[in-house]
Amino acid sequence: MTLPAGLATGPDGALRCAWCAATSAYQQYHDEEWGYAVTDDRRLFEKLCLEGFQAGLSWLTILNKRAAFRSAFADFDAERIARFGPRDVARLLADAGIVRHRGKIESTINNARRVLELRAEFGSLAAYVWRYEPVPGSRPKRMTHAAVKALATSPESIALSKDLKRRGWSFVGPTTMYAFMQAMGLVNDHLERCHVRARAQQSRASAARLGPAAQSSAMPWIHACSR
Repeated sequence: MTLPAGLATGPDGALRCAWCAATSAYQQYHDEEWGYAVTDDRRLFEKLCLEGFQAGLSWLTILNKRAAFRSAFADFDAERIARFGPRDVARLLADAGIVRHRGKIESTINNARRVLELRAEFGSLAAYVWRYEPVPGSRPKRMTHAAVKALATSPESIALSKDLKRRGWSFVGPTTMYAFMQAMGLVNDHLERCHVRARAQQSRASAARLGPAAQSSAMPWIHACSR
């Protein structure tokens, strides 16, 4: 039987989004992390940083280096990274386990300082980013391969990107922010018939998320910013 576009059968016989078929580690990431709702500030900040490092590279490259990134960047503790200075930049530029790109390293340090500002204003990074969760009904009714391919950005990812840049963040373009939203469960882009889709959706429904309560105040200016 011919599978719908974008799906592949794994070694266990289960249907999955085809992008994860390259390695077992990629499949595990797809099955256990990607698309599940995240409200932990450290994990959210880590993903924002790693999405920035991914620019021009594949996510699989970054995933394979994630343990080294965590060691190099104090497990993405924003308060500790915010105190990094020139010696830390030199140390990181000499670390072969990570992507040694001065602009991206300095961006991570800068963005850590901006996280502290967001926490002071919103209480947590999670409280801020979940304001950009799309409202019900604004998403495709069926998440097909064609639908996902058409979603490189969204009004919400464009608005999130613009607001972060306004606040002094870097490496946070709208495509990068949409990939962040996919990974952290602000949207569920597992394809129909992917065996993970229902679990990811359940995590979104049952998690103590911070977005929906703020939607009514956030959404009017989100759509204005995306124009």
